[in-house]
Amino acid sequence: MIDPLTRRRLGYRTLFIGIGIVLIFVRLLPLSHTPGALPGPDLMLALTLAWVLRRPEYVPALLIVVVFLLEDILFWRPIGLWTLIVLGATEFLRARENALRDLPFALEWALVAVLLVVMMSLKRFMLMIVMVEQPALGLELFRMLMTLAAYPVVVVVSRIAFGLRRAAPGEVDAFGHRL
Repeated sequence: MIDPLTRRRLGYRTLFIGIGIVLIFVRLLPLSHTPGALPGPDLMLALTLAWVLRRPEYVPALLIVVVFLLEDILFWRPIGLWTLIVLGATEFLRARENALRDLPFALEWALVAVLLVVMMSLKRFMLMIVMVEQPALGLELFRMLMTLAAYPVVVVVSRIAFGLRRAAPGEVDAFGHRL
């Protein structure tokens, strides 16, 4: 038998992979044939950041690497670059999970905004160093703003639909382990 804590973790990890596959599939669908359409938010990135800030044990580093590496391959991005940047950002948040647990949502949103700017700047800098053609800066800024605008929606949906909430300070699991 699997204990309830392990079952819950595996359930959320499976849900994360499932959501990732659905989001990738939807982005691959030819829904808009108009050239020059504005980019939408990166919902997978918003979901990953929200889940790492709430329950980092539900999205381990290997799971993040698998999902974002699959995105890199399917969307013809430089393989591993965006994955490495996202992994670095999530590990930055994971290392500060205890300090960020009591953060009000407005400050959490501001932290995510700063993190998105740093991630985009780092990606553009790395692509500039290796002289790879980059998307237009305006489109990337718009995508970043759309992701930032979608972040509160992702947090609310994660809370209401999936029951994902932050661990309260001092909260313990069924076995007395601190969360």
